[in-house]
Amino acid sequence: MTNSKGLTLYWFAPDTSTTSKCNGSCSTYWPPVKGPATAGAGVTGTLGTITRSDGTKQATYDGHPLYTYVGDTAPGQAKGNALNLSGGLWYEMTVSGATPTVSSLAASGSGGGY
Repeated sequence: MTNSKGLTLYWFAPDTSTTSKCNGSCSTYWPPVKGPATAGAGVTGTLGTITRSDGTKQATYDGHPLYTYVGDTAPGQAKGNALNLSGGLWYEMTVSGATPTVSSLAASGSGGGY
């Protein structure tokens, strides 16, 4: 899944459906997607929002807070997929939901060198 600029959206494994665990310097590298968000064509999951610790709204997909990654500088990139950074694993959000792909799991052992 991507945002309106075509940048890949990610979910953070330590998050819960109501709480983002990515705050402070983490959110500098993994900017939260501001909510509410609007679904594009083919998006079948549930979009929602949570309130972050700083009081801002963050978009969620099927209960997972959404982020972009500063390492992705152009549409189509997914350089943050399967990275173990900021206290946990990061995965690309897919339309089918927050299930890491087999390639993501294999790449996580090597630090995710895409």
